[in-house]
Amino acid sequence: MDGTSIVLVTGANSGMGKATCIELAKTGAQIVMLCRNKQRGEEALADVRKSSGNKKVELMLCDLGSLKSINSFCDEFLERYDRLEVLINNAGVILPGRHETADGFELQFGVNHLGHFLLAKRLLELLIASAPARIINVSSGAHKAGRIYFDDVNLKANYSFIRAYAQSKLANVLFTNELSVRLKDKGITVNCLHPGAVATNIGINRETGFGTFITRLLKPFFVTPEQGAETSIYLATSPEVANVTGKYFYRKKPVATSKRANNKEDARKLWELSEKMIADKM
Repeated sequence: MDGTSIVLVTGANSGMGKATCIELAKTGAQIVMLCRNKQRGEEALADVRKSSGNKKVELMLCDLGSLKSINSFCDEFLERYDRLEVLINNAGVILPGRHETADGFELQFGVNHLGHFLLAKRLLELLIASAPARIINVSSGAHKAGRIYFDDVNLKANYSFIRAYAQSKLANVLFTNELSVRLKDKGITVNCLHPGAVATNIGINRETGFGTFITRLLKPFFVTPEQGAETSIYLATSPEVANVTGKYFYRKKPVATSKRANNKEDARKLWELSEKMIADKM
């Protein structure tokens, strides 16, 4: 990655996403910040430009909980940009209580996995044309507690927000593994990472404020968003991982995943299920 590279970061208006944008903007690269909320996005855009000294930072709006919004975003992105060297799927949500996306998917699976699945698929041809390119998926150590409920992936029968989050983070790893295989010899690396326990707003419901007290209480034990972003930045920029693909990183090192995350059949099944779920709503 150099000063001519174009980088797309999802969930870019706060926390790790914003920290990632600032550091990557300092390299001189052109950064596209994907955000859901216009006001928070514009405030973050001003901060990133000021903190990095880079004016080549742009804001684009997209709701990863809406297939229509994702498709509209991709249409606009493909019209506006003729290259994409780095895609960082950073956005994530964890909320108590069962919620659904605009398309009726369980919210955490819908945003954390399906939204990024569709986004990456729509931008794959551009990434291939821009090779060498990199795709980075932000997962979590919570994937180790997860399983994919293929018969009830929307968790209508047996919901808990921890079960939902762990499933979505396992899906991130399985998606990484399957995509790395499908992109073999295409000049694109695909890796995922656990950022550590990061003090961000991911667990706070902005409508009710739920999670604010707990997050504040635990904050001294968490790493900062800047520290959490270090592995994403490393995977986006370091020549050490230019040819490394299909790995799960923690603190800039490849580490072992759960057995379920290594299941190649589940990775293939998840890909096919994801395609079907999206196709059924299009």
